[in-house]
Amino acid sequence: MPDPVRKSPLLQYYEAIEQASADMLEAARVGNWDRVVKLEGACAVLISQLKHAADHQRQLACEEVQVKSRIMQRILRNDAEIRILAEPWLEDLDNMLVHPGHNVLH
Repeated sequence: MPDPVRKSPLLQYYEAIEQASADMLEAARVGNWDRVVKLEGACAVLISQLKHAADHQRQLACEEVQVKSRIMQRILRNDAEIRILAEPWLEDLDNMLVHPGHNVLH
């Protein structure tokens, strides 16, 4: 659930990244790895935009730093769960690359 404080455009970037990470997690849960990869690209763009905006904006206020911290914790939890879900898929991919021609099914 997004935090109520939306004073800084920087927080809007963090919230957008959080939403993209939640969408990635949902896609990973259903095994839609193509969507995960596309959303990962969208996250990379948002992170780049955030870095650029951070160079040109004021520092976050204390309350905003707390909101940012909560958002970052949720993003990290999403990322950890995505990694756990991705492990079998990455192993299958690795096996296909190491042993071309062998079909690996789960």
